[in-house]
Parts: sequence; structure tokens; C-alpha cells
Amino acid sequence: MNSIITPILPKNHTYAKEPTHLHELHLEAICVFVATGFFLDEDSYWKDEVCLSPAHEHTLDAQNKRIKSKPWFEWYYEPRAISFQEALEEYIALLTTITKEQIKDHPVILPLSGGLDSRSQALILKDLNNPVQAYSYAFPGGYPEHKISEKIAKVCGFDFKSFMIPKGYLWESIDELAQINGCYSEFTHPRQMGVLDELKKMNGLFSLGHWGDVLFDRGVPEGTKEKDVIPLLLKKMLKPGGLELAEQLWQAWGLPSNFKAYLESRIEVLLAKIKIEDLNAKVRAFKTTHWAHRWTTTNLSIFEAAHPISMPFYDDRMCQFICTVPETFLADRQLQIAHLRQNNDLSRITWHEQKPFHLNNYHLNKTPYNLPYRVVNKMKRELNALLGNPYIQRNYELQFLGADNDEQLRQRIFNTSFFDFIPEEIVRNVYQKFKNIDNVYHSHPTSILLTLAVWHQQNHNK
Repeated sequence: MNSIITPILPKNHTYAKEPTHLHELHLEAICVFVATGFFLDEDSYWKDEVCLSPAHEHTLDAQNKRIKSKPWFEWYYEPRAISFQEALEEYIALLTTITKEQIKDHPVILPLSGGLDSRSQALILKDLNNPVQAYSYAFPGGYPEHKISEKIAKVCGFDFKSFMIPKGYLWESIDELAQINGCYSEFTHPRQMGVLDELKKMNGLFSLGHWGDVLFDRGVPEGTKEKDVIPLLLKKMLKPGGLELAEQLWQAWGLPSNFKAYLESRIEVLLAKIKIEDLNAKVRAFKTTHWAHRWTTTNLSIFEAAHPISMPFYDDRMCQFICTVPETFLADRQLQIAHLRQNNDLSRITWHEQKPFHLNNYHLNKTPYNLPYRVVNKMKRELNALLGNPYIQRNYELQFLGADNDEQLRQRIFNTSFFDFIPEEIVRNVYQKFKNIDNVYHSHPTSILLTLAVWHQQNHNK
């Protein structure tokens, strides 16, 4: 017997055999992956293999077959009668304690962005004795987010490196990436794969700020009703072109009913398991249990391929803390903003999401105050495009556009053996729409087909 206790938000996945099912493709689960970019609940590519749920104690036998699973934690919402200042002080103290415990006396490698999560970590690390190597990256021709990161590092006294994600890096690393993340995420998302060799040269452990933006914000927009929750989640989960491709595969594979009804029913059942009335807290718990666990966590394995990782916002205590904080304090990133405003230099550095504004004036990011920036920025992009330097803001543009990338893509997806899995007509239809109709809208289906092609190549005989 083997007992595995999974955290509330695990930083890696643990797979086990499900002896009650046959070893055959889980086609319904693959359709969900196609539509959303991640597998739901305990699903995997195979019906007899499960990804063990978070916050459970799992009992396995010597052959890694699951005997039983029982929860040790269930999400709740019990807000305490505390002031905002008290909640802020508790948050800062908790983030500091967790960070100290996780990094101990190790050197720290800190990925910095223009957002709030890594900036919050920087403010904590600034006052600790650990040496910090910060870094960031940008796309060639894209928004120079690394310049924001460099300013943050300078304020905090960290060493800093910037990287430019190279065009077409995916093709040299795609098979390695498939082994690292098991093809449980489409390949164009993990930009860090483009600089993995450089990251390996650094010294220390990563301190990663993933999921702080979800824990410390609204779960649903203000005014959301219970009847609106499933349509809202569908809108957030479904990727452009994903539903269309999933429905085509559902029909081609002869699955019963229709895909959208299947996905809606899955979400409804999983939501019903969360016994919370407050919709913000309920949806946040759903996102953390399923979205963070099966999407965000998947590519943490790439960081781990270089160095050990620490994750303050993934800590059980942070998740439990969230359950006791009034939603009015969590909404709109208030706690994180109040924390960062304690350092005037950090708070006055551009907030990427609200560019060109910062944490003290982001409320001005509306017409007419942001109009001069928008006009000038658009003119710069159009001028650069005329000069042959188009604006790059999406990772797929580096991987799929251009003759060399197109040749690599075609070699992967137009494979006779792959057509035994995904019908050739569907593959060619997605590719033609990506090439000739709308490459933004059809980039997700194209990337998913590439992911499935590599997975099939590596696993179809297992």
C-alpha cells in the first residue's frame, strides 16, 4: 500500500492507474483538451489513467493502481470580522513567512513581469538576505515588458538579465518539451522553453508567482447571478476555435449527444461539489481546483527541468487564508496593490496590464486620459509594420508564421499515421483556415493539432 496526500494546489501532477476502466483512449477528455487547452478534473489521454485530485489522500497498491481517494480539505468561505488593514498585515506576514520557509538560505531566481504577483514577491525578497537573480523576456518586435521588469529589479537591488525569445525556437525543443509536460498543454504557451538552456546556467531555486492574480481578485464580475456562472466559465475556458474543432472531433469519433452539452454537464457536476454560496469564492475554488491544477501547473515542470521551484501562492496556508478574507477586500487586487503602495518606487513603475499607467493612477486608464498613448502606440506599430517589423504579441507568431516555421508545422501535422487518430480532412481544414482566413482565431486549433500529433507519435503504440 502507498498513501499520497496531495496539497490543495499541487505544484506537480501525480498519475495513477484506474483499474475499473479499460486501457483505451479517453476521447471525451481529449475533446475537452481541444476546446479549452487543458484536461478537466482527473482526466488524462487514457481512460485507465487518472491525474490524482488536489487536497485528497489517495491510497494506491504496489502496481500504482488506485484503491480509494478521500478529501482532507474542502473549499469554504467563512469571512472573519476584520478590517482591511488587519487583512493587509496578515497577507504581508503570511507571504513573508511562506517565502522565507520555501527559499531558506538558497539563492533565488525570480522571473519578473510587468504585473503584480512577481512584483509582490520582489518586495518581500528585497528585505531578505538571499541573493536574487531576476530575469524577464520579450518578443522581438513586441512590447518591451522586460524594461518594466528591469526597473523593478533595480529598485530592489537585484541582478537582472533580459532575454529575447527567438523565432522558431519550438522546433529544436519540441520533443524535449513533449517529454517534460507530457503533451498536457499546447506547445506555444511556455515561453521559458525558448531560454531553458540559459535558465539552467543560473544558480538557485525559482520563486514563482503563479496564481496570485486569481486568489487576490474577484471570482466573477460584479452583479453575476447563479444562472450566469456556467456560461461565464464556458466563455473563459473555451479558446477561440476550440469549440468548433472539439465538436468536429466529437462527431468524427461518433460520441453520443453533443460536445457542448457534455462539457456543460461536467462543469455543473464539478461546481455542485463546492459547497459555497458566495459566487466569487465558489468560482475561485473551481478555478483553483481544476484550472490551476490542470493548466497552470502543467508547465511548471519546465522550470523544474532547470532548478527546484518554490511557489508562495500555491502554499496550503495561502489557500486557507483566502477562505477567511472578506470578498470585498479580495476584489480588484486591493490587497496586493495596498502592499505594493508601501514602496513608492515600485508602485510608480508601469503596471503592464494598465500600461502606461502605474499602481497609483491606473484608474485613469480610460478615455480620454489614455487616448494619447493609444494613438502614439498604434502609429508606432503601423510604422514598424511598414518597415518590415510587424508587432509581435503572441507566442504562436514566432512559431508558426513564416516559410521555415510553416515547413516544420506541416511536417508534424501532415503525417499519415496521425490521420489514424485525427481525420485528415479535419487537419487540412484547420490548417487552411489558419493560413488563409484568420491566423489569430485559428492559432489555438492549429497548436492543439500539433500537440496531439507529437503526443500520438510518442504514445500511440503504448
